[in-house]
This record gives sequence, C-alpha cells and structure tokens, in this order.
Amino acid sequence: MKGSHLGLILARALALSALTAPGAHAGTGVAPPPWTWDLPPGVPAPLVPADNPMTSDKVELGRRLFHDTALSITGTVSCATCHRQDLAFTDGLPQAVGATGQSHPRGSMSLVNVAYASVLTWGNPLMTNLEAQLLVPMFGDHPVEMGMAGHEGAILARLRTDKTYTLLFAAAFPGPDPVTLHHLAQAIAAFERSIVSFRSPYDRYRYGHDASAISDAAKRGEALFFGERLECHHCHGGLTFADDERTATTALAEVQFHNTGLYNLGGSGAYPVGNTGVHEITDKAEDMGAFKAPTLRNIALTAPYMHDGSIHTLSEVLDHYAAGGRTLKDGPHAGVGADNPHKDPLIQGFTLTEPEKADIIAFLESLTDQALLTDPRFKDPFSK
Repeated sequence: MKGSHLGLILARALALSALTAPGAHAGTGVAPPPWTWDLPPGVPAPLVPADNPMTSDKVELGRRLFHDTALSITGTVSCATCHRQDLAFTDGLPQAVGATGQSHPRGSMSLVNVAYASVLTWGNPLMTNLEAQLLVPMFGDHPVEMGMAGHEGAILARLRTDKTYTLLFAAAFPGPDPVTLHHLAQAIAAFERSIVSFRSPYDRYRYGHDASAISDAAKRGEALFFGERLECHHCHGGLTFADDERTATTALAEVQFHNTGLYNLGGSGAYPVGNTGVHEITDKAEDMGAFKAPTLRNIALTAPYMHDGSIHTLSEVLDHYAAGGRTLKDGPHAGVGADNPHKDPLIQGFTLTEPEKADIIAFLESLTDQALLTDPRFKDPFSK
C-alpha cells in the first residue's frame, strides 16, 4: 500500500470515529466504576486515552464485538479470526486473509499487551491510536479485511435491534444515543487493551523470584539474549520484549522501526513491492524495509515469523540474525540480506553453537503465558 492510500484510510477511520461522538457518559452525571488491572507487582499500568477510560461494561461489550462475525461483509470473519486466543491473538498464517479471500501482505500481529504499544502496525508510524486503527480492518478496502465500507448504517441498524447489544451498549455508554460507530470502536479498543500477559514461567522466575520456574537451559538462554554478543535486547527489551513500550508513567515512547536484512532484491536494498515497510509512508530510501520489532511474549505460539511470515521456525529466525541477514539464492526475491545498504547497524551477525541456540529457544519458550490461552475473560461469548 502506498503512503497516500494509507493516509486516506486513516483519514476515513478518524472521520468514522469522530462521527456521532458525544461524551461517553454525557447527560448521566455518573462516573463509571474504576477498572482494576490484573498486573503483577512492579508492572505499571498501560497508558489509556482520557476520552476512553477502561470500564468492565465497556470491555465486556468489546469482547462480544471482537468475536462477532456479523461485523464482516460475508458474516464469516471477526476480529478474532485473525487474532485467535489459542495462538496468543495471532492466526498462524504467513499473511492474514480477509472476508472475501483477499490476502493481506503481512501477518497478523499479536494483540497481547497492545495497550503498551506506542505504534500498532508493522510499518505505519502514524498508526498510534487503537480506536482509529481497528476501523481500518473493518472499513478499509486495500486489502479488504472485514469489508464493511459503505455498510456503516447496516451495522448500526443491526446493533440497535439486537436485544443483547442494546443492553450492553446502554451499560457501557449511558446516554441518549449509546449505539454509535464511535462507541463501537471505543469498546473494541477497551477489550483489546484488557488483553495483558505477565503470567509466563519467565515472569514467575524474574519478577516472582521463583528460581524453579524455568529450566537451566532457559536461564542460559536469558544470559545470551541480554548479552552484547547477540544484541537481541536492544530491539526486544523491557516488559513487553519490544522497543516501543509505553506505560501510564512513561507516556512518551521512541518509535523505532528496523531493516533486519530480510531482503536485498538485486543488491539494491529493495524489498518486495507492496511490502516495503515505513518506506510506504515516507518514500524515503533509508526507510526501505523498516518494520516494527514485535513483542516476543508468547513468541513460541505465533509462527510463522517476520512481517510477511517468510520464516517458519524460531531456529530459522536465529539463523537469520546469526548470518546478519538472510540470503535467498534464487527466485524473484534473490539477494544477500546481510549486504542490504539500509540494514539496521545492530544486525551484525554472530556465532552461535547448536547448544546455545537450544538455550535461547528454551528462554523464548519460557515467555509463553499458558493461562492467557484459555482465560475466560477473553473467550468467544458466542461459543457453546
């Protein structure tokens, strides 16, 4: 997607979000009950927009909307189709597939701890607001994801005649006109923010001081991961194991994107057409192939890897970084990624023995929060 087209989609999303946007509790004089974050000691709460405070009623409404396939043009796709709870809110595909069968050029990012992210997509530094971002898959048309552009009125008509939804909207947004697109976006965003994950074995080890929570191999892998020899922690650090973390106490976060030498088409530094990262927004040569470093929490569940799902296993990901970039010997994408002129200087390559690789993978597997995968707070309310 070109930057100009993305700008049009973003403008449309913002316009829809602003449409019929009275104060969430206008005319009631009643403050919503406070939201309690389920966080371990020492973990700060994420930053929440002042105009969309967290409430239990809003999150419950958002959970239903998130799982509702009726919000797609075919009635077969929901937000949860591309963000499955059992896969840490990804979908297991190299590239996401929309309601009409059209493929997205990129894979579905995990929504776990999205409340802590300062940027929300693989390659768009302008997309920083969940309420606006989630309208893009609903109403965007390049590619078609949920395909509801032009059907806004039909969405509202259905919601306003559904008894369950009318009750949920009224509870979440007391006021004269609770069922609006603005409130729909606020509710889904609130639900997505509620999906936090800090219950992995590594959390019990590192923050709960349980020395037996992870294996000796994982402990050795941790030392390698955070060491300067591999440089992993520079892009995958902090609470979320990413580099765009933002909390309620550190509202400003540096937005970073990285070219990791995944491609180098024809030796020019180019990436495949239509999938060039931040370059699509800025049209700057230095932004060619620059993508967000995703969270590594639950990474063992979110294969395939990289923005386009072109690396299948964690072992292959480590091989890519050990080589300082990927070499593709033939085909339309042939090139030596290590020689990409736009590659991030942190991607220098390193030597890794097979036992060391196994240790790092053991560490990465210790970041899996098994309780997240079946947590009833996030489950599909339509499932029997």
